[in-house]
Amino acid sequence: MNQYLIAANSKRGQLIFNIFRPFDLWLAIGGTAVTVILFLIFRPDSLWLTIIVLLPILTCAFLVIPIPNYHNMLCVLQNVYRYYFVERQEFEWRGWCCKDEFKD
Repeated sequence: MNQYLIAANSKRGQLIFNIFRPFDLWLAIGGTAVTVILFLIFRPDSLWLTIIVLLPILTCAFLVIPIPNYHNMLCVLQNVYRYYFVERQEFEWRGWCCKDEFKD
């Protein structure tokens, strides 16, 4: 008994649609709004202009796409930035080691 697969304090139930944080939705809505405004301003007639106009929504969609073992790509990129550029710590290991094979 009491062998649960998911912890009771899991954050997944606190997310919108069990996937998105409020910031993720605002980022996606902002990228969509910028893309619509660019479509209304430029009215793309070539492939390159269409790609440039679609770039905001494609970038935002890439950042909020859910991936396994992390929340989304934005969280992965934030963790990589924090690890390599902000709080990289070097730990000096001191201590002792005991192996069971030498026990009598």
